[in-house]
Amino acid sequence: MRATRTTRTTSTAVRRSLTLLAGCTALVVAVTSAPASAAVARDVLPRGDGWASADGGTTGGARADAAHTYTVTTWEELRAALADDAGAPRIVKVKGTLNATAEGCAAFEADGYDFDQYLADYDPAVWGYDTPVSGAQEDLRAASATRQGAAIKAYVPADTTIVGVGRSAGIVGGSLQIQGVDNVVVRNLTLESPLDCFPQWDPTDGDRGAWNSEYDSMVVHGSTHVWVDHNTFTDGEHPDSSLPSHYGEIYQQHDGELDVVRGADLVTVSWNVFADHDKTLMIGNSDSAGATDRGRLRVTLHHNVFRDIVERAPRVRFGQVDTYNNHYVVPAGGYQYSFGIGQESQLVAQKNAFTLPGGVGAGKILKKWKEAPVTADANYVNGRLVDLIAVHNAQIPQETLQSGAGWTPTLRTRVDDPRKLPGLLGREAGAGKRHR
Repeated sequence: MRATRTTRTTSTAVRRSLTLLAGCTALVVAVTSAPASAAVARDVLPRGDGWASADGGTTGGARADAAHTYTVTTWEELRAALADDAGAPRIVKVKGTLNATAEGCAAFEADGYDFDQYLADYDPAVWGYDTPVSGAQEDLRAASATRQGAAIKAYVPADTTIVGVGRSAGIVGGSLQIQGVDNVVVRNLTLESPLDCFPQWDPTDGDRGAWNSEYDSMVVHGSTHVWVDHNTFTDGEHPDSSLPSHYGEIYQQHDGELDVVRGADLVTVSWNVFADHDKTLMIGNSDSAGATDRGRLRVTLHHNVFRDIVERAPRVRFGQVDTYNNHYVVPAGGYQYSFGIGQESQLVAQKNAFTLPGGVGAGKILKKWKEAPVTADANYVNGRLVDLIAVHNAQIPQETLQSGAGWTPTLRTRVDDPRKLPGLLGREAGAGKRHR
Protein backbone atom coordinates (compact mmCIF):
# COMPACT_ATOMS: atom_id res chain seq x y z
CA MET A 1 0.00 0.00 0.00
CA ARG A 2 1.35 3.39 -0.91
CA ALA A 3 1.02 6.94 0.25
CA THR A 4 2.05 9.15 -2.65
CA ARG A 5 3.74 12.50 -2.36
CA THR A 6 2.04 15.08 -4.47
CA THR A 7 4.87 17.02 -6.08
CA ARG A 8 7.95 16.13 -8.11
CA THR A 9 11.03 15.17 -6.14
CA THR A 10 14.56 14.07 -7.01
CA SER A 11 15.11 10.51 -8.16
CA THR A 12 16.76 9.78 -4.82
CA ALA A 13 13.63 10.84 -2.98
CA VAL A 14 11.46 8.91 -5.39
CA ARG A 15 13.32 5.76 -4.51
CA ARG A 16 13.26 6.43 -0.77
CA SER A 17 10.86 4.34 1.24
CA LEU A 18 10.52 3.32 4.84
CA THR A 19 8.70 0.45 6.39
CA LEU A 20 6.17 1.40 9.07
CA LEU A 21 3.28 -0.12 10.96
CA ALA A 22 5.10 -3.26 12.10
CA GLY A 23 6.67 -3.75 8.70
CA CYS A 24 3.44 -4.10 6.74
CA THR A 25 3.18 -0.70 5.06
CA ALA A 26 5.72 0.89 2.75
CA LEU A 27 5.55 4.65 2.27
CA VAL A 28 6.82 5.34 -1.23
CA VAL A 29 7.32 8.67 -2.98
CA ALA A 30 5.61 9.07 -6.33
CA VAL A 31 4.49 11.82 -8.68
CA THR A 32 0.83 12.87 -8.61
CA SER A 33 -1.13 16.00 -9.30
CA ALA A 34 -3.80 17.56 -7.11
CA PRO A 35 -3.94 21.24 -8.02
CA ALA A 36 -7.53 21.74 -6.81
CA SER A 37 -6.55 21.13 -3.20
CA ALA A 38 -3.15 22.80 -3.20
CA ALA A 39 -4.29 26.20 -1.95
CA VAL A 40 -6.60 24.85 0.73
CA ALA A 41 -3.89 22.48 1.96
CA ARG A 42 -1.64 25.43 2.79
CA ASP A 43 -4.31 27.63 4.34
CA VAL A 44 -3.52 28.99 7.79
CA LEU A 45 -5.98 30.11 10.43
CA PRO A 46 -6.85 33.78 9.82
CA ARG A 47 -5.58 36.29 12.32
CA GLY A 48 -8.05 36.86 15.15
CA ASP A 49 -10.14 33.77 14.30
CA GLY A 50 -10.83 32.32 17.72
CA TRP A 51 -8.59 31.05 20.47
CA ALA A 52 -6.33 29.07 18.10
CA SER A 53 -5.19 32.38 16.59
CA ALA A 54 -3.71 33.54 19.91
CA ASP A 55 -0.07 33.31 20.93
CA GLY A 56 1.43 32.92 17.46
CA GLY A 57 -1.52 31.44 15.58
CA THR A 58 -2.09 28.10 13.89
CA THR A 59 -0.49 27.20 10.56
CA GLY A 60 -0.44 23.39 10.59
CA GLY A 61 1.76 22.00 7.83
CA ALA A 62 1.77 25.12 5.67
CA ARG A 63 5.59 25.11 5.64
CA ALA A 64 5.81 21.51 4.41
CA ASP A 65 8.20 20.93 1.54
CA ALA A 66 7.62 18.68 -1.46
CA ALA A 67 9.11 15.66 0.29
CA HIS A 68 6.57 15.94 3.11
CA THR A 69 3.38 16.44 1.11
CA TYR A 70 1.44 13.19 0.82
CA THR A 71 -1.74 11.90 -0.80
CA VAL A 72 -3.27 8.88 0.93
CA THR A 73 -6.09 6.58 -0.15
CA THR A 74 -6.14 3.98 2.66
CA TRP A 75 -6.11 4.07 6.45
CA GLU A 76 -2.73 2.34 6.52
CA GLU A 77 -1.28 5.00 4.22
CA LEU A 78 -2.61 7.77 6.46
CA ARG A 79 -0.96 6.29 9.54
CA ALA A 80 2.27 5.78 7.61
CA ALA A 81 2.32 9.39 6.36
CA LEU A 82 1.74 10.69 9.89
CA ALA A 83 4.58 8.55 11.24
CA ASP A 84 7.10 9.37 8.50
CA ASP A 85 10.13 11.56 9.29
CA ALA A 86 9.27 12.73 12.81
CA GLY A 87 9.61 16.46 13.38
CA ALA A 88 9.03 17.61 9.81
CA PRO A 89 6.05 19.83 8.95
CA ARG A 90 3.69 17.86 6.71
CA ILE A 91 0.56 18.08 4.60
CA VAL A 92 -1.51 14.91 4.25
CA LYS A 93 -4.22 14.96 1.58
CA VAL A 94 -6.95 12.39 2.01
CA LYS A 95 -8.47 11.12 -1.21
CA GLY A 96 -11.67 9.06 -1.01
CA THR A 97 -12.88 7.28 2.11
CA LEU A 98 -10.39 5.60 4.43
CA ASN A 99 -11.83 2.64 6.33
CA ALA A 100 -10.05 1.79 9.58
CA THR A 101 -12.20 -1.29 10.23
CA ALA A 102 -12.57 -2.73 6.74
CA GLU A 103 -11.90 -6.28 7.98
CA GLY A 104 -14.69 -6.14 10.57
CA CYS A 105 -14.78 -6.67 14.30
CA ALA A 106 -13.73 -10.32 14.06
CA ALA A 107 -10.26 -9.19 13.04
CA PHE A 108 -9.71 -7.76 16.53
CA GLU A 109 -11.11 -10.61 18.63
CA ALA A 110 -8.74 -12.25 21.10
CA ASP A 111 -8.60 -16.03 20.92
CA GLY A 112 -11.39 -17.45 23.04
CA TYR A 113 -13.58 -14.37 23.16
CA ASP A 114 -17.22 -15.34 22.68
CA PHE A 115 -19.87 -12.63 22.87
CA ASP A 116 -22.67 -15.11 23.47
CA GLN A 117 -20.72 -16.50 26.40
CA TYR A 118 -20.07 -12.94 27.62
CA LEU A 119 -23.81 -12.28 27.63
CA ALA A 120 -24.48 -15.51 29.48
CA ASP A 121 -21.78 -14.93 32.10
CA TYR A 122 -22.80 -11.38 32.99
CA ASP A 123 -26.55 -11.56 32.63
CA PRO A 124 -27.92 -9.53 35.55
CA ALA A 125 -30.12 -12.48 36.44
CA VAL A 126 -26.89 -14.38 37.12
CA TRP A 127 -24.35 -11.67 37.99
CA GLY A 128 -26.57 -9.04 39.59
CA TYR A 129 -26.10 -5.28 39.62
CA ASP A 130 -23.80 -4.71 42.60
CA THR A 131 -20.38 -5.77 41.30
CA PRO A 132 -18.39 -4.78 38.20
CA VAL A 133 -17.91 -7.66 35.79
CA SER A 134 -14.73 -9.75 35.99
CA GLY A 135 -13.49 -13.11 34.83
CA ALA A 136 -12.27 -14.82 31.69
CA GLN A 137 -14.68 -13.32 29.15
CA GLU A 138 -14.23 -9.80 30.52
CA ASP A 139 -10.45 -10.22 30.27
CA LEU A 140 -10.81 -11.40 26.66
CA ARG A 141 -13.16 -8.53 25.86
CA ALA A 142 -10.58 -6.08 27.22
CA ALA A 143 -7.81 -7.73 25.19
CA SER A 144 -9.96 -7.50 22.05
CA ALA A 145 -10.66 -3.83 22.77
CA THR A 146 -6.93 -3.18 23.10
CA ARG A 147 -6.39 -4.68 19.65
CA GLN A 148 -9.08 -2.51 18.13
CA GLY A 149 -7.73 0.63 19.79
CA ALA A 150 -4.25 -0.02 18.43
CA ALA A 151 -5.63 -0.45 14.92
CA ILE A 152 -8.03 2.46 14.66
CA LYS A 153 -6.07 5.27 16.31
CA ALA A 154 -3.93 7.56 14.15
CA TYR A 155 -1.57 9.88 16.04
CA VAL A 156 -1.17 13.31 14.46
CA PRO A 157 2.24 14.97 14.92
CA ALA A 158 2.96 18.65 15.39
CA ASP A 159 2.98 21.05 12.43
CA THR A 160 0.55 18.95 10.41
CA THR A 161 -2.35 19.68 8.08
CA ILE A 162 -4.76 16.88 7.19
CA VAL A 163 -7.15 17.93 4.43
CA GLY A 164 -9.71 16.09 2.34
CA VAL A 165 -9.45 16.31 -1.44
CA GLY A 166 -12.73 17.18 -3.13
CA ARG A 167 -16.24 16.58 -1.83
CA SER A 168 -16.11 12.94 -0.77
CA ALA A 169 -13.00 12.56 1.39
CA GLY A 170 -13.41 11.01 4.80
CA ILE A 171 -12.62 8.43 7.44
CA VAL A 172 -14.83 5.57 8.62
CA GLY A 173 -14.17 3.87 11.93
CA GLY A 174 -10.93 5.73 12.72
CA SER A 175 -9.97 7.99 15.61
CA LEU A 176 -7.63 10.94 15.03
CA GLN A 177 -5.50 11.45 18.13
CA ILE A 178 -4.06 14.96 18.44
CA GLN A 179 -2.12 14.28 21.58
CA GLY A 180 0.63 16.32 23.25
CA VAL A 181 1.52 18.33 20.14
CA ASP A 182 1.27 21.89 18.82
CA ASN A 183 -0.01 23.38 15.57
CA VAL A 184 -2.45 21.05 13.80
CA VAL A 185 -5.10 21.73 11.14
CA VAL A 186 -7.83 19.24 10.11
CA ARG A 187 -10.19 20.26 7.29
CA ASN A 188 -12.71 18.99 4.75
CA LEU A 189 -13.24 15.45 6.04
CA THR A 190 -16.39 13.46 6.74
CA LEU A 191 -15.67 11.56 9.93
CA GLU A 192 -18.02 8.67 10.62
CA SER A 193 -17.95 7.80 14.32
CA PRO A 194 -15.96 4.68 15.21
CA LEU A 195 -18.04 1.70 16.31
CA ASP A 196 -16.65 0.13 19.47
CA CYS A 197 -16.69 -3.60 18.70
CA PHE A 198 -16.35 -4.51 22.37
CA PRO A 199 -18.35 -2.24 24.71
CA GLN A 200 -18.11 -3.11 28.39
CA TRP A 201 -21.13 -3.98 30.45
CA ASP A 202 -21.18 -2.09 33.76
CA PRO A 203 -23.98 -3.38 36.00
CA THR A 204 -23.24 -0.65 38.56
CA ASP A 205 -23.85 2.23 36.12
CA GLY A 206 -27.22 3.65 37.15
CA ASP A 207 -30.15 1.61 38.36
CA ARG A 208 -30.19 -0.82 35.43
CA GLY A 209 -26.57 -0.93 34.30
CA ALA A 210 -25.22 0.37 30.99
CA TRP A 211 -22.97 -0.52 28.07
CA ASN A 212 -19.97 1.83 27.95
CA SER A 213 -17.95 2.42 24.78
CA GLU A 214 -14.67 3.99 23.71
CA TYR A 215 -13.29 5.93 20.72
CA ASP A 216 -14.07 9.43 19.54
CA SER A 217 -13.75 10.53 15.92
CA MET A 218 -11.22 13.13 17.06
CA VAL A 219 -9.50 13.79 20.39
CA VAL A 220 -7.49 16.90 21.20
CA HIS A 221 -5.55 15.79 24.28
CA GLY A 222 -2.98 18.07 25.89
CA SER A 223 -2.36 19.84 22.57
CA THR A 224 -2.27 23.50 21.60
CA HIS A 225 -3.08 25.55 18.50
CA VAL A 226 -5.56 23.24 16.78
CA TRP A 227 -7.94 24.33 14.01
CA VAL A 228 -10.80 21.99 13.11
CA ASP A 229 -12.63 23.42 10.11
CA HIS A 230 -15.22 22.45 7.48
CA ASN A 231 -15.59 18.83 8.59
CA THR A 232 -18.70 16.70 9.02
CA PHE A 233 -18.95 14.52 12.11
CA THR A 234 -21.68 11.89 11.91
CA ASP A 235 -22.77 8.41 12.99
CA GLY A 236 -23.35 7.75 9.30
CA GLU A 237 -24.70 4.30 8.56
CA HIS A 238 -24.81 3.30 12.23
CA PRO A 239 -27.00 5.72 14.21
CA ASP A 240 -27.94 4.75 17.75
CA SER A 241 -31.38 3.77 16.46
CA SER A 242 -29.73 0.94 14.51
CA LEU A 243 -27.95 -0.57 17.53
CA PRO A 244 -29.33 -3.64 19.32
CA SER A 245 -30.20 -3.95 23.01
CA HIS A 246 -28.91 -6.45 25.54
CA TYR A 247 -30.03 -6.79 29.14
CA GLY A 248 -32.74 -4.26 28.29
CA GLU A 249 -30.21 -1.50 27.56
CA ILE A 250 -28.96 -0.15 24.25
CA TYR A 251 -25.71 -1.82 23.19
CA GLN A 252 -23.96 1.54 22.96
CA GLN A 253 -21.07 1.45 20.49
CA HIS A 254 -20.46 5.20 20.17
CA ASP A 255 -18.54 7.60 22.37
CA GLY A 256 -18.00 11.25 21.34
CA GLU A 257 -17.50 13.02 18.05
CA LEU A 258 -14.91 15.54 19.29
CA ASP A 259 -13.29 15.82 22.73
CA VAL A 260 -10.95 18.59 23.89
CA VAL A 261 -9.37 17.37 27.14
CA ARG A 262 -6.40 17.00 29.47
CA GLY A 263 -4.95 20.49 29.34
CA ALA A 264 -5.61 21.11 25.66
CA ASP A 265 -5.66 24.80 24.83
CA LEU A 266 -6.10 27.35 22.05
CA VAL A 267 -8.54 25.52 19.80
CA THR A 268 -10.83 26.90 17.07
CA VAL A 269 -13.67 24.73 15.77
CA SER A 270 -15.35 26.41 12.79
CA TRP A 271 -17.76 25.72 9.94
CA ASN A 272 -18.28 22.05 10.84
CA VAL A 273 -21.42 19.90 10.94
CA PHE A 274 -22.02 17.69 13.97
CA ALA A 275 -24.92 15.35 13.26
CA ASP A 276 -26.99 12.43 14.54
CA HIS A 277 -25.15 11.78 17.80
CA ASP A 278 -25.68 11.60 21.53
CA LYS A 279 -22.67 12.70 23.62
CA THR A 280 -21.12 14.95 21.02
CA LEU A 281 -18.50 17.47 22.15
CA MET A 282 -16.85 17.56 25.55
CA ILE A 283 -14.44 20.25 26.68
CA GLY A 284 -12.78 18.99 29.86
CA ASN A 285 -13.43 15.41 30.88
CA SER A 286 -13.26 15.44 34.68
CA ASP A 287 -14.23 17.68 37.58
CA SER A 288 -11.03 16.58 39.31
CA ALA A 289 -8.69 17.65 36.48
CA GLY A 290 -8.11 21.20 37.70
CA ALA A 291 -4.36 20.70 37.95
CA THR A 292 -4.10 20.22 34.18
CA ASP A 293 -7.18 22.08 32.94
CA ARG A 294 -7.50 25.22 35.02
CA GLY A 295 -6.39 28.22 32.92
CA ARG A 296 -6.48 26.11 29.75
CA LEU A 297 -9.25 24.60 27.61
CA ARG A 298 -9.70 27.90 25.77
CA VAL A 299 -11.87 26.98 22.80
CA THR A 300 -13.86 28.90 20.18
CA LEU A 301 -16.85 27.30 18.42
CA HIS A 302 -18.31 29.34 15.59
CA HIS A 303 -20.35 28.79 12.44
CA ASN A 304 -21.00 25.13 13.21
CA VAL A 305 -24.22 23.18 12.70
CA PHE A 306 -25.38 20.85 15.48
CA ARG A 307 -28.14 18.77 13.93
CA ASP A 308 -30.12 16.11 15.83
CA ILE A 309 -27.65 16.17 18.73
CA VAL A 310 -28.89 14.83 22.07
CA GLU A 311 -26.38 16.54 24.41
CA ARG A 312 -22.89 18.05 24.87
CA ALA A 313 -22.81 20.74 22.22
CA PRO A 314 -20.62 21.43 24.14
CA ARG A 315 -20.39 20.36 27.78
CA VAL A 316 -17.71 22.52 29.42
CA ARG A 317 -15.46 22.25 32.44
CA PHE A 318 -12.89 24.89 33.44
CA GLY A 319 -12.39 26.49 30.02
CA GLN A 320 -13.11 29.93 28.67
CA VAL A 321 -15.26 28.81 25.75
CA ASP A 322 -16.66 31.19 23.15
CA THR A 323 -19.68 29.72 21.34
CA TYR A 324 -21.17 32.08 18.78
CA ASN A 325 -22.91 31.99 15.40
CA ASN A 326 -23.77 28.29 15.55
CA HIS A 327 -27.07 26.74 14.42
CA TYR A 328 -28.68 24.10 16.62
CA VAL A 329 -31.34 21.94 14.98
CA VAL A 330 -32.83 20.12 17.97
CA PRO A 331 -34.31 16.62 17.53
CA ALA A 332 -37.95 15.98 18.32
CA GLY A 333 -37.19 13.03 20.59
CA GLY A 334 -34.57 12.34 23.23
CA TYR A 335 -33.11 15.87 23.45
CA GLN A 336 -31.32 16.61 26.73
CA TYR A 337 -29.52 19.94 26.33
CA SER A 338 -27.03 21.86 24.17
CA PHE A 339 -24.81 23.87 26.54
CA GLY A 340 -23.58 22.00 29.62
CA ILE A 341 -22.38 24.30 32.40
CA GLY A 342 -19.77 22.34 34.35
CA GLN A 343 -17.01 22.68 36.92
CA GLU A 344 -15.47 26.20 36.88
CA SER A 345 -16.64 26.73 33.31
CA GLN A 346 -16.74 30.20 31.76
CA LEU A 347 -19.00 29.77 28.77
CA VAL A 348 -20.02 32.63 26.50
CA ALA A 349 -22.92 31.74 24.18
CA GLN A 350 -23.90 34.62 21.90
CA LYS A 351 -25.70 35.15 18.61
CA ASN A 352 -26.56 31.50 18.05
CA ALA A 353 -29.70 30.22 16.30
CA PHE A 354 -31.88 27.39 17.61
CA THR A 355 -34.53 25.53 15.68
CA LEU A 356 -36.70 23.75 18.24
CA PRO A 357 -39.54 21.36 17.43
CA GLY A 358 -42.93 21.58 19.09
CA GLY A 359 -42.93 20.30 22.64
CA VAL A 360 -39.29 21.19 23.39
CA GLY A 361 -38.94 24.28 25.56
CA ALA A 362 -36.07 26.74 25.25
CA GLY A 363 -35.31 26.22 28.94
CA LYS A 364 -33.62 22.91 28.07
CA ILE A 365 -30.93 24.54 25.92
CA LEU A 366 -28.82 25.23 29.02
CA LYS A 367 -28.02 22.52 31.55
CA LYS A 368 -26.49 23.22 34.95
CA TRP A 369 -24.07 20.57 36.15
CA LYS A 370 -22.12 22.73 38.61
CA GLU A 371 -22.33 26.27 39.95
CA ALA A 372 -20.63 28.45 37.31
CA PRO A 373 -21.66 31.74 35.69
CA VAL A 374 -22.56 31.87 32.01
CA THR A 375 -23.04 34.64 29.45
CA ALA A 376 -25.90 33.90 27.04
CA ASP A 377 -27.33 36.80 25.08
CA ALA A 378 -28.50 37.76 21.58
CA ASN A 379 -29.55 34.17 20.85
CA TYR A 380 -32.56 33.41 18.66
CA VAL A 381 -34.99 30.51 19.04
CA ASN A 382 -37.20 29.77 16.05
CA GLY A 383 -36.43 33.23 14.72
CA ARG A 384 -37.20 35.13 17.93
CA LEU A 385 -34.78 36.74 20.39
CA VAL A 386 -34.77 34.75 23.64
CA ASP A 387 -33.00 35.30 26.97
CA LEU A 388 -31.81 31.72 27.47
CA ILE A 389 -30.81 32.19 31.12
CA ALA A 390 -34.11 33.80 32.11
CA VAL A 391 -36.12 31.13 30.31
CA HIS A 392 -34.04 28.34 31.84
CA ASN A 393 -34.40 29.72 35.35
CA ALA A 394 -38.14 30.14 34.91
CA GLN A 395 -38.71 26.67 33.48
CA ILE A 396 -36.15 24.79 35.62
CA PRO A 397 -35.95 26.79 38.89
CA GLN A 398 -34.14 23.98 40.72
CA GLU A 399 -31.12 24.62 38.46
CA THR A 400 -30.88 28.41 38.68
CA LEU A 401 -27.98 29.78 36.62
CA GLN A 402 -26.00 32.93 37.31
CA SER A 403 -25.40 35.38 34.48
CA GLY A 404 -21.98 36.77 33.53
CA ALA A 405 -19.08 34.49 32.59
CA GLY A 406 -16.55 37.09 33.71
CA TRP A 407 -14.74 37.66 30.42
CA THR A 408 -15.42 39.16 27.00
CA PRO A 409 -14.29 37.38 23.82
CA THR A 410 -12.22 39.51 21.44
CA LEU A 411 -10.93 36.89 18.98
CA ARG A 412 -13.72 36.98 16.42
CA THR A 413 -13.47 37.84 12.74
CA ARG A 414 -16.88 37.41 11.14
CA VAL A 415 -20.06 37.76 13.21
CA ASP A 416 -23.39 37.18 11.41
CA ASP A 417 -26.97 38.01 12.26
CA PRO A 418 -28.27 34.83 13.96
CA ARG A 419 -31.42 34.94 11.83
CA LYS A 420 -29.29 34.35 8.73
CA LEU A 421 -27.46 31.32 10.13
CA PRO A 422 -29.82 28.51 9.04
CA GLY A 423 -29.48 29.45 5.38
CA LEU A 424 -25.83 30.49 5.54
CA LEU A 425 -24.59 27.43 7.36
CA GLY A 426 -26.77 25.12 5.31
CA ARG A 427 -24.82 26.31 2.27
CA GLU A 428 -21.34 26.61 3.69
CA ALA A 429 -20.77 24.43 6.79
CA GLY A 430 -19.40 20.92 6.69
CA ALA A 431 -17.14 18.83 4.48
CA GLY A 432 -17.28 19.35 0.76
CA LYS A 433 -18.54 22.93 1.08
CA ARG A 434 -16.65 25.97 -0.07
CA HIS A 435 -13.91 27.31 2.14
CA ARG A 436 -13.70 30.93 3.14
